Amino acid sequence: MANKCCSPCDQVVHMGWVNERLEGTDSSQTFRPKFLALKGSSFYVFSSPPVSTLDWVRAEKIYNLCEVRFKVHKFWLTDDCWLQASFYLGLHDLDFEDQRPYCFSVMVGHSKSHFFNVELGSELAVWEKSFQRATFMEVQRTGSKTYTCSWQGEARCFTVDFAVGFTCFDSKTKNVLWRFKFSQLKGSSDDGKTRVKLLFQNLDTKQIEMKELEFQDLTAVLHCVHSFIAAKVASVDPVFIDSQSITRKYMYSN
Repeated sequence: MANKCCSPCDQVVHMGWVNERLEGTDSSQTFRPKFLALKGSSFYVFSSPPVSTLDWVRAEKIYNLCEVRFKVHKFWLTDDCWLQASFYLGLHDLDFEDQRPYCFSVMVGHSKSHFFNVELGSELAVWEKSFQRATFMEVQRTGSKTYTCSWQGEARCFTVDFAVGFTCFDSKTKNVLWRFKFSQLKGSSDDGKTRVKLLFQNLDTKQIEMKELEFQDLTAVLHCVHSFIAAKVASVDPVFIDSQSITRKYMYSN
């Protein structure tokens, strides 16, 4: 029904109820119901479902899909399983965020995250698949995203382009300083704050070139790079993306 009033580029991919862990809570971890939606270019967080056009702009949070990252939390343990795992493995060996089952987080800009839980494994699988689909569609619609940055002490612009790859150009003259394809990116590292080092392979010399850039919101840029690369891989090999799904085994559970 919501899509009847939306243009083709602003369709709802998926929406529904989840539980969100409140920020700043202790180990008892308080959760409250939230209504999430993947629509057009954005990921929405509501306290109640939108029922009119105006409700969409009144969401609690709105994020660009290219700049968020969906993450499934691999371990979901009941109290009994928790005790057994603690005894046999030791708590330090477990990669966990919460004892509730079927948890996922959505990492957003400035290193912040929303942590959610759903009731069924099949729901978790649908959210994971929906985020992949919505992000892929948005990358294709957008085509490219450009961010201001600093390189070699000067103001620059850094563009992630679905067709071209990575381009850095002077913010004043618009002259291209360097350009690499997605396939030339061989590694990266960052300081968790503002700086990232990108390692590219020069196709002529086969040598690795390091480009160190500084961004105001590094997290958003890294998520964008991840979104574009994932979309590029999906456009070439859709089966590969599906094979990476952590929750695919829950599609038919419960």
